Amino acid sequence: MSDLLFTPAKLGSLTIKNRLVRSATGEGMAEPDGSVTDDMVAFYRRLAEGGVGLIISGHTYVHPLGKASPGMAGLYNDEQIPMHRKLTDAVHQAGGAVAIQINHAGRQTSPARIGRQTPLAPSALAAPASKFVPKEMTADEIEEAIQAFADAARRAVEAGYDAVQIHSAHGYLISEFNSPYANQRTDQWGGSPESRRRLLLEVYRRVRGAVGDDVPVFVKLNGEDFIEGGLTPEGSAEIAKVLEAEGIDAIEVSAGFAETADLIVRKDILEAEQEAYLLPLARNIRNAVSVPVMIVGGLRSREVMERMLNEEGMTFVSLSRPFIRQPDLANKLKAGELDGVTCVSCGRCTRNDQGWLACAVDEGSAS
Repeated sequence: MSDLLFTPAKLGSLTIKNRLVRSATGEGMAEPDGSVTDDMVAFYRRLAEGGVGLIISGHTYVHPLGKASPGMAGLYNDEQIPMHRKLTDAVHQAGGAVAIQINHAGRQTSPARIGRQTPLAPSALAAPASKFVPKEMTADEIEEAIQAFADAARRAVEAGYDAVQIHSAHGYLISEFNSPYANQRTDQWGGSPESRRRLLLEVYRRVRGAVGDDVPVFVKLNGEDFIEGGLTPEGSAEIAKVLEAEGIDAIEVSAGFAETADLIVRKDILEAEQEAYLLPLARNIRNAVSVPVMIVGGLRSREVMERMLNEEGMTFVSLSRPFIRQPDLANKLKAGELDGVTCVSCGRCTRNDQGWLACAVDEGSAS
């Protein structure tokens, strides 16, 4: 088996120096209005200095009604561009590359987080843990959301991001539209697989138009919703095929909704057999398309990472929790200082005293 982990790979027009991707992970470090902070800039500089090939930023909300959680960064107006530019400059000065993940929370937020407004969704169906019913979006509100994604992508390019990732997973707005579980509309935005995926396709088209052909645009896609009546692997593969035909540059395969978080972030990954737990879903997408596929989910050892690249045909391996504890993981793997991660997969990634993302075992790793 050849060592591919530290060989370059292409993401559209962008050459990534190695196959390690830091999967998007919310930092909790932004100002209440979503503005990037100097501490957040330092956080990303440290990740870049750690040698990872591509950093995907924590999800960034494109519209004031799309804020999912406290401390979430936003890029919904031009005044936010300069601080994002400081972040990308810091990453580039450290020799790294950074993509922005753009998102809209949909129903997975609360009125308290969005100015006491009612959250928006494809259908007026409450999430199991919610105490409110979201508002079914009108045609004008759907158009406003699509344009908000495009405007955020345009700002991201002006701010110096190397690529744009559209978040279409984990039960947020686009994922909700894709899912027959959450989308019970009967108009042009629901009622059939073609209509349900229309929002994602329109967002992609509008984003592509805003950034041009030279900026990589890729997607985080649910391979399955893990919910009865939700998006199936077969349905996800069809979405992937359509995205490939439209010109998408890569697909990162994840899964689940907020109510199935225990299946997305699994604990106690202690043996190689427990790693890559989303492999069947990633393999399903890999078999459906020829664009680069990123696999995420419980990758912990160099051996398994190399197997994903050599035997399973993945182009990139994407990790989240390990980079919370070890921002310098890539450098250590490359130097041969270790052959796996020190993350214990406890599932307790939490906020430190300042409200920032941190390892519960080594609190302060995010500072």
